[in-house]
Amino acid sequence: MADSTAAASSPPPPAPAGAAATAPDPQQQPEIDVDPDFQDDDADSALGDDNASSTASVSSSIFEYRKIHGRTFHNFGQAKEEYWAPNDETQNEQLDINHHLLTLALNDRLYLAPLENPKKVLDIGTGTGIWAIDFADGFPNAEVIGTDLSPIQPVWVPPNCKFQLDDASQVPWTFHDNSLDYVHIRYMIGCFKDWQSVYREAYRVLKPGGWLEHMECSSSVLSDDGSLPEDSIFSDWKKLFKEAGAKMGQTFEIIDDDKWVGWLKEAGFAHVNQKTIKAPVGEWPKDKRMKQVGQFNQYSLTMGIEGFGLFVLTTVLGWEYNKVQVFMAKMKEALRNRDYHSYVIWGVAWTQKPFDA
Repeated sequence: MADSTAAASSPPPPAPAGAAATAPDPQQQPEIDVDPDFQDDDADSALGDDNASSTASVSSSIFEYRKIHGRTFHNFGQAKEEYWAPNDETQNEQLDINHHLLTLALNDRLYLAPLENPKKVLDIGTGTGIWAIDFADGFPNAEVIGTDLSPIQPVWVPPNCKFQLDDASQVPWTFHDNSLDYVHIRYMIGCFKDWQSVYREAYRVLKPGGWLEHMECSSSVLSDDGSLPEDSIFSDWKKLFKEAGAKMGQTFEIIDDDKWVGWLKEAGFAHVNQKTIKAPVGEWPKDKRMKQVGQFNQYSLTMGIEGFGLFVLTTVLGWEYNKVQVFMAKMKEALRNRDYHSYVIWGVAWTQKPFDA
């Protein structure tokens, strides 16, 4: 379990009323300085490979996971043929490492919304439940509920934290109107056909003055100093996910074209605050914290890359498995390329339900 002090860090002050949302343009963010002592020789990673997990007791049919080329995928609800990420141990470990690097990138914070003593919190798409567990540790007086399509969360959790099998794409949600203080959504790229309905449900279940926070990644891999060729395999990766998202009707471009801000306002949220995070890939940054973020990010992406692409490339785009394996080998090689000073983009949007709602 991660250090619970992350949740107790002081959040930033809320944006002034009427503040305009700022699009998460990576070019407007400070460039990450390259470590001049960064060497081209490979260094041993200090990260371990062990990951222990246990799951809650539910109907045995839920555990009859679908299998695609040796990887397992959830078998719950109407989304069983649409959700693209595996739920096996390898992908779950990737989720936990990703949680750690994002907490580092946010300066040991779990959230950016200016929360004040939340009493009831909902974590949509909780995954392994690690964010919900850390938040519950930091707010022992809050009831924290994590929902997901797979029962992959641990049994031993804080007494104020619990998990439910649920499909957030199916509306209405089971929560009552005006019943929650905070709704948290993270890493749900390509998961919903109708983000507008998700935001409308979040608005409905939040109390007046409650906060919604959504943190999402881009499928782009970028560089500020020209070290990444324009025709790198990462540009192919981006194009493939854009094509697959259009075919699935489940966009992977939610933060790239800033659609989410408009959707949030349509749902009723008046002012949308935004932040862009550059997460380096590799140990090339000069800054010690960013160097550590890059180390974990490189490890996370290399571990998770097959899981990211397997369903999308085979089931959605119709690739043969052997072709997928060749493509993934090239992606891993590019992720480890020490000549590339690359990074991926994460966008955070947090917004408040009006008090007079």
